[in-house]
Amino acid sequence: MPRITAERREAKRAEVVAAARRCFARDGFHQTSMPDIATEAGVSAGAPYRYFTSKEEIILAIAGDAFRLIFEPVERLAESTDAPAVAELVAAALDTISGETVQDTAGHTVAVDELLRCVVQAWSEVLRNDEVRGPAAEGFEKVRASIADALRRGRAAGTVPATVDPDRGARVVLGLLHGFLLQRVAFGLTDTAGFADDLHAGLIL
Repeated sequence: MPRITAERREAKRAEVVAAARRCFARDGFHQTSMPDIATEAGVSAGAPYRYFTSKEEIILAIAGDAFRLIFEPVERLAESTDAPAVAELVAAALDTISGETVQDTAGHTVAVDELLRCVVQAWSEVLRNDEVRGPAAEGFEKVRASIADALRRGRAAGTVPATVDPDRGARVVLGLLHGFLLQRVAFGLTDTAGFADDLHAGLIL
C-alpha cells in the first residue's frame, strides 16, 4: 500500500479538526467524545488517533487557531502602524469576525459563530488544563505587549492621552475584545459594526 502523502495527511487532519469544531460548537468540549468526532468526520472510530493523540490535543489545536485568527490582526496593526488609537486596535479584531464566515489556518471556510463558541469554551479550559493555559498565557502576553508598545508610540505622537498607562491600557483593549466576544456568543449581540462605530465615535479614546 502506498504511503499517504504529506499533503493528503494534512488534508485529512484538517477534516478531523473541522468535524471536532462542529461537535464542540454544538455539544461542548466535554460532551463530545472521540467517537463522536469520528462519526461527524465520516471516518472510522480510530481514524482521529492517526492525527491526534487525544481529544485535548484537538482542543488545543482548535483554540490556538481561533485565537490566532482573532488576535493576529491586532498584532499586525499594533506593529505596523506608527500610533494606532485604542478604537483602531479593537476594530482590527472585530473586522475579522464581522462576517458570517472566516478562513481558518488550513484555508477552510468556518462559520464565525462556530469558531467563537469554541473560543469561549477554550477560556474555561484555561482554568483546568495546563496544556491550554500555557500557550494561552504566552499568546495573551505577546498580544498585550504588542498593544502596549503601540500605545506608547501613541502617547509620544499625541494620539493617546499622556495619562494612559500603556500596560494597563493594553489590558483594557483586550478586555473590550473579550467582552464583546462573550456577549456575541452568550447573548447573540452580533452588531460588530455598531460596536466598532461607537468606539470610533468617541466612546473610548
